[in-house]
Amino acid sequence: MDQSTENKQEILCIGSVLWDVVGRATIAMRAGSDVPGRIQRIPGGVAMNIAMALGRFGLQPSALTAIGIDPEGEELMAACTRLGVDTTHAYRSPDLPTDQYMAIEGANGLIAAIADAHSLEAAGARILSPLRDGPLGTSEAPYEGTIALDGNLTHALLEEIATDPAFARADLRVAPASPGKAERLLPFLRHGRATLYVNLEEAGLLCQQIFDTSEEAASALVARGAKRALVTNGANPCSDGNADGVITAAPPEVLVTRITGAGDTFMAAHMAAEISGMARGAALTRALEAAAIYVSGELPS
Repeated sequence: MDQSTENKQEILCIGSVLWDVVGRATIAMRAGSDVPGRIQRIPGGVAMNIAMALGRFGLQPSALTAIGIDPEGEELMAACTRLGVDTTHAYRSPDLPTDQYMAIEGANGLIAAIADAHSLEAAGARILSPLRDGPLGTSEAPYEGTIALDGNLTHALLEEIATDPAFARADLRVAPASPGKAERLLPFLRHGRATLYVNLEEAGLLCQQIFDTSEEAASALVARGAKRALVTNGANPCSDGNADGVITAAPPEVLVTRITGAGDTFMAAHMAAEISGMARGAALTRALEAAAIYVSGELPS
């Protein structure tokens, strides 16, 4: 397969591309709160959030996902084009409606969220056809670029990917879609093929223990088989662990105005920094700075 310099700058983002419906209030909320705020409907999903962030960092994101052939899907495809996310290889089905995600955020963080990614799960391995049967790669000539993979895929499909020859030469970066889906990443601990991007809670779920610091969590994930693990912990220090040890850095202090998409921005910024040639410590710092700018609201949604 042709791996020209231009193609090597393209990143495949595999997972959810859907509509985010996010309600945000500027005051603290609790269960049952009924307060004024703003409601937005914007393109989202873990794979989409990562892809949009990669585009802001000068890379060429392409999404492997499932998008319905319905009015919502056509509108989403057009939005992806406007935002610089290539959906040429997206799986389209008239039988599967376009997925969506709903979240409520207050000044005290995420209050509740519901992810409806049933169409992505139903599409299953069909979204991977371009990597298995061409034009992006095959088992005999695997894709050699960078792949961002999100945990909205089913556990069975993630298990397949962890050992699939079509992914053997890729720089595979994986993130759970939410703490509730963190355990879907267990195959990547067993097979040691991927870099994991998780928060402290997700790391605890994967290791079945409670961690006080990101450093402890990153070390434990590597000990359990992860090739590499980056663990965030909100405004507290973040850690990057691999076979050479664990490094830690603290995020800048900012006023938090939004939460949804922060982890995806961190992951995309870190990937972009390393692709540009930054050393491990510098890449971690750059990613934390980018995430801080995002949660402060200085970048557009």
